[in-house]
Amino acid sequence: MKKIEIKADQFFDLLKLKDVSMWEIFSQMIDGEEKEIIFIDHEDKILFNYVLPGNQEKLEEDRKEFSKQFSEKLANKN
Repeated sequence: MKKIEIKADQFFDLLKLKDVSMWEIFSQMIDGEEKEIIFIDHEDKILFNYVLPGNQEKLEEDRKEFSKQFSEKLANKN
């Protein structure tokens, strides 16, 4: 499995600048092969990772699950 390291701050700043979601970027990276995306901070410490699936259908399932979990966490904060 190919590993891709991404500087988290720069990545999310670029998303804001281009007004695109990370899911749109992930979708463009799909080529039939799974990839491990490793998000790192400015000190090259691992913040989190995500295994990019090899197909759009699984990516959509991941996006829905992420959105559900994110919404639940936000609801629990209030």
